[in-house]
Amino acid sequence: MDRNIAMRNELLAGKVIRGLESRNMSGYYAANKEEALKKALELIGEGATVAMGGCMTANEIGLTDAVKNGNYHFIDRAAIADPREALLAAYDADVFLSSVNAMTEDGILLNIDGNANRVSAIAQGPKKVIFLVGMNKVCNDVDGAMKRARNVAAPINAQRFGLSTPCSKTGACANCKSADTICCQFLITRFSRHPGRIHVILINDTLGF
Repeated sequence: MDRNIAMRNELLAGKVIRGLESRNMSGYYAANKEEALKKALELIGEGATVAMGGCMTANEIGLTDAVKNGNYHFIDRAAIADPREALLAAYDADVFLSSVNAMTEDGILLNIDGNANRVSAIAQGPKKVIFLVGMNKVCNDVDGAMKRARNVAAPINAQRFGLSTPCSKTGACANCKSADTICCQFLITRFSRHPGRIHVILINDTLGF
């Protein structure tokens, strides 16, 4: 990565981390994927029960494989036939891994979901939530974060899942009520009432959608 971009990301990450801390959440900066993986495993702790939502960033930094193959109890949604059983198991996990669709420079997290499995576990249940966030997902404010979530993340995910939504065809949100819409629930996390529960690892890279 260009040195100037890396410098900008580090400076911006400092601002984001201060914002997170003011909201009773913890933030960390990783200069690369390897640092992000090391920090995530440190926060998880060996022997932990780990669940995750759809998180491309965890795959991209090697965290999904590390948890599957390491000394952890990984709750693999793909291996559980009953979606409700998988959801309930995630609620009882020690750690829930996720990313964000977007977040603000002052530490507000924004996520959109179709089935609510991800946003519900972020809001309540698992003892600890660890977010893995590429610096490409940091926006100026909530309005910018919402626009990114609806016009960047949602269309790409709709295309990835082969869904027949307007955004999958145009690449932009149409505020649709399609049967396939994945914009069913919106979760804005602006503060945590539980110290030590929410951790955000900001990564000096372009990751996820």
